Amino acid sequence: MKNATTMLMENGIKPSYQRIRILEYLISHRTHPTVAEVYNGLIDEIPTLSKTTVYNTLKLLIEHQIVNEILIEEKEVLYDVAEEDHGHFKCVSCGNLYDFELRETPPAVPKGFVAQSVHVYYKGLCNKCSTKQNKK
Repeated sequence: MKNATTMLMENGIKPSYQRIRILEYLISHRTHPTVAEVYNGLIDEIPTLSKTTVYNTLKLLIEHQIVNEILIEEKEVLYDVAEEDHGHFKCVSCGNLYDFELRETPPAVPKGFVAQSVHVYYKGLCNKCSTKQNKK
């Protein structure tokens, strides 16, 4: 994966220190963090950082398709560095979110429509939690 500065510059985004660190945080924390998690992860290093800056930077990164918004739960927005298309599985027991490879072609879009992105989400029990449930 390219470094954060290169990714920003290639997309015509001025690579400010805060933007670089926010993108680096997302690259190194593949846990699908929330805005609060990004903010809390960087505030000690960047005392002048505000949640508004995190929101605005993430919005900019989404607009340039560097980052994806993951909306699985109504009141929870998670962020993921945009790489190859992949799906997400949210465990309803432990709350973890897992990436998985899309091996099949998604359903066809209606004639005349142009899909710009594909999002596949599943909810259920992860392997660990389903094993625990089966042992009960």
